[in-house]
Amino acid sequence: MTVYLDIVFLENLFINYIILFATGYILKIKKKQFNIFLSSIIGSGYAIYTYMQNSFAFSSIWLKIILSILMILVAFFPKKIKIFLKELVLFYLISFVFGGCSFFLLYFVKPQNILVRNGMLVGKYPIQIAMLSGIVGFIITEIAFKTVKMKITKKDIFVDLTICEDNKKIHQKALIDTGNMLKDPITNMPVIVVFKNELYQLFPKEILDNIDNIINGKLSNDIFLNNQQFISKIRIIPFSSLGKQNGLLLGIKVDEVKVYFSETCKTVHNVIIGIYEKPLTKNNKYTALLGLDFLERGEEDEFIAHAKIKY
Repeated sequence: MTVYLDIVFLENLFINYIILFATGYILKIKKKQFNIFLSSIIGSGYAIYTYMQNSFAFSSIWLKIILSILMILVAFFPKKIKIFLKELVLFYLISFVFGGCSFFLLYFVKPQNILVRNGMLVGKYPIQIAMLSGIVGFIITEIAFKTVKMKITKKDIFVDLTICEDNKKIHQKALIDTGNMLKDPITNMPVIVVFKNELYQLFPKEILDNIDNIINGKLSNDIFLNNQQFISKIRIIPFSSLGKQNGLLLGIKVDEVKVYFSETCKTVHNVIIGIYEKPLTKNNKYTALLGLDFLERGEEDEFIAHAKIKY
């Protein structure tokens, strides 16, 4: 069987470029086309070298993993390990989808003319197959990710909360905020942000009216002596938001919070209520912000119990 290395190179170049482009597109990464193209060339060069070398070492899984890492670093130059891992996982996921599309299309194009050499498929199939599989794979991946994102509908982004403290309770409407990753840096307790005006039935007025003084360590003796039960539960939560970097939020630990979501109720103990002094929305549609991580906690996180909704 005659194999043209320039065709093999172009096929791999195109597929590598589409996979890297799709990775950056789905993750909304600001990418330079030159970097993606350079990374694609590296991957295609490896494919040619692997084909020409009659050695299993060049097609080992560890060498392929190193190549994938190099391609991600060249294409996107991630600055954080978390971002890098996300890019790498998605790169592999899209590669599997594209590979599946290629095998599906090759099934209809004389598979007996396909040759496997050092773990790489080559043969007498046109470059159009590679192009078509790349386009189809990109469309499938994009539709799949849009479907996942739409799983939480507009109706589901709001949940009802019941915050309980010292035999008192208040009910709040909360927005599931995917950007809310607040936790107490010491105890790792989750933080639910609540508008201050909603908390006067739960916490002492002296504390709520002196948030800045408490954060700055200017707590008067009267407030301390009259509210020792709550003083021991106070936490200072660092946060960053648009327009305010390195901010501090006053938090108070409560007995429990019940979250009513998708016909179930999660009762969570050891939760901190972060007190926000301004309204969270102009129309008062919701008065609290709940992190998505809060809903995803399992029993191994020590404190979730499920029950049917009962009001």
